[in-house]
Amino acid sequence: MKGQTVTSRQRGDRPPEAQAVFGVGVIVVDGGGRVLLGRHRAGTWELPGGKIEPGESVPAAAARELAEETGLRAEPAAIRLFAMLHDAVHGLNRITMAAVLTTYDGVPYPAEPEHVSAWEWHSPAGLPSPLFTPSAQILAAWRPDLDIAFPAAHRLTVTGVGGGLGAGT
Repeated sequence: MKGQTVTSRQRGDRPPEAQAVFGVGVIVVDGGGRVLLGRHRAGTWELPGGKIEPGESVPAAAARELAEETGLRAEPAAIRLFAMLHDAVHGLNRITMAAVLTTYDGVPYPAEPEHVSAWEWHSPAGLPSPLFTPSAQILAAWRPDLDIAFPAAHRLTVTGVGGGLGAGT
């Protein structure tokens, strides 16, 4: 016997007050084990990534941001999510999805030179300084053995490929 469908709805007509920013950072690893970092106009080094648009999956956002910033192309299914990091900045919760990618097409170039002047490959043992805080947090979550100073972040391990968001501890 089939039961009645359970429904859901919002509590009111107004959207909730924004209290968080939601983004993704992608560790792109080349065949030699080096990671791609961009030199931001603000003086920090950062991973490719950015904000996740409403209705967009995290892997789709990662692939889109990667193409927009570096010119590299990747299939969202090739992007492996491995952690969700949470900290706070300027009174807002910052939630950053950490991803790693080893399969992509193209050669990186500064596709948005007003933001990032150059993309360079770096050995994990020889990372430049200073790193953009979310990038430092992602790299430290990926490789806890690296000597990276960064503000603490809560971490939730993510399992699955692409859109999989099964969570562990």
